[in-house]
Amino acid sequence: MSSTATTERPSNVSEALARGRLGVPSVIFFVLSAAAPLTVVAGVVTTGYGVIGVTGIPLAFLTVAAVLLLFSVGYVAMARRLANAGAFYAYISRGLGRPAGVGAAWVALIAYNALQVGLYGTIGAAAEPVLDRIFGAHPHWAVVALVAWALVALLGVLRVDINGLVLAALLVAEIVVILVFDIGQLGNPAGGEVSLAALSPDNLLVPGAGAVLVLAILGFVGFESAVVFSEESRDPRRTVPLATYLSVAIIAAVYALSSWSMTVAVGPDRIVAEAGEQSVGLIFNLAGTHLGGTAVTIGQALFLTSVLAAMISFHNTTARYAFALGRERVLPAVFGRTSPRTGAPRAASLAQSALGLVVILLYAANGWDPVVQLFYWGGTSGGFGVLLLITATAVAVIAYFARGGAGETLWRRAIAPGLAVVALVAIVALAVANFADLLGVAPDSTLRWAIPAAYPAAALLGVLWALVLRGSRPDIYARIGLGAESAAAAVLPRQRAGEPAPAEAAARR
Repeated sequence: MSSTATTERPSNVSEALARGRLGVPSVIFFVLSAAAPLTVVAGVVTTGYGVIGVTGIPLAFLTVAAVLLLFSVGYVAMARRLANAGAFYAYISRGLGRPAGVGAAWVALIAYNALQVGLYGTIGAAAEPVLDRIFGAHPHWAVVALVAWALVALLGVLRVDINGLVLAALLVAEIVVILVFDIGQLGNPAGGEVSLAALSPDNLLVPGAGAVLVLAILGFVGFESAVVFSEESRDPRRTVPLATYLSVAIIAAVYALSSWSMTVAVGPDRIVAEAGEQSVGLIFNLAGTHLGGTAVTIGQALFLTSVLAAMISFHNTTARYAFALGRERVLPAVFGRTSPRTGAPRAASLAQSALGLVVILLYAANGWDPVVQLFYWGGTSGGFGVLLLITATAVAVIAYFARGGAGETLWRRAIAPGLAVVALVAIVALAVANFADLLGVAPDSTLRWAIPAAYPAAALLGVLWALVLRGSRPDIYARIGLGAESAAAAVLPRQRAGEPAPAEAAARR
């Protein structure tokens, strides 16, 4: 008997993430770093003004924040009951059934890998003005990407709290600079008067407003990742809700203030033309005019670290999704093992790093455009995938509490998630209708339908794989969505063929 216990214990330990290493601030740093505030302010906001031509972006951020806060009500209520690094995958499994959960897992792997790997395409462009100003150097984008890749790969196998400290230092400086830029813009209004025109509701009742809402929700991608780190949090029942709500509120405040202050500095009647002409350089050019060249240098340096911080955060999120699937044997078991020394999901992290390396080398060898064809397309397609996951999870929350919502108010288990579903489905429809505009391709481009179609295709394959597991490996099928409990379930006495262990029976659907 002692021999059996000895062989089981290492297996269980290797399938558990390091607990108690992250408090509320650390989780918020991971979430906000994934949202990449300076990258969104300098890139997404100016793109919205210049390409779409709608001045209601500040209101779009506030509108999307309201929708995501509604979604978060049920999301964090479910998080109090289920601490699982699989997040969307786990919640959809427990709410809509295991096949739907595995389908969501396939979608999540594609979406988060696209977001993380896509960032390697812009790191060179972000680094160019910094390296030019400081060293007079102009390295090939792939060289910069490989240096960033090596750093992210190293941090990915270290203790998660070390990653949190790195992100904290980068993020605090980044937000401070954004606020300084905003103060400079508000302190130098065009025409000598602070204009509130961009905050008028009429700006969201115009053609193109749907594309702006989709663009705004992409700026929030990452807010949902607080749940991914729930198993490593000191007090998940407190940490996850606080981190989620605070993150949405902080992101909304920073984005709305920054996008509005741009219109104040340039003038609401000129913001579209100026953003279209200056693009990403707009915010730095305004800073140079109002605050001087030193502020521009600092801002450009932090734009570089903003991209790096997002890489680190998305790498950790993606690795933990793969870990959750490996632990439950939906992916090969090797992905579900952690480092005995650091508690990090080592194999999943290394696999994610390997994918990033292949993509960097592939793009460099073929001379493909790293900014448009890697960063922009990868970010847009990955963000759309996360939007689909958020929508499905909102439905799963309602279904989950419909079966057992004791202790939860009607607002938490049905009303707030229901309102979120309605709003999210509308945004998904707008995203599909405006996908050519989001990608910046012709309406008849194959990418206009191929990228959105890739996600339902991946989900279908995931559902089919779950059904295969249900028929051929019922023991593995029974573990889907259980999270850390799945490791314990693996060593319980086997039941009759195809029957889950007692602890799993209630969850099996």
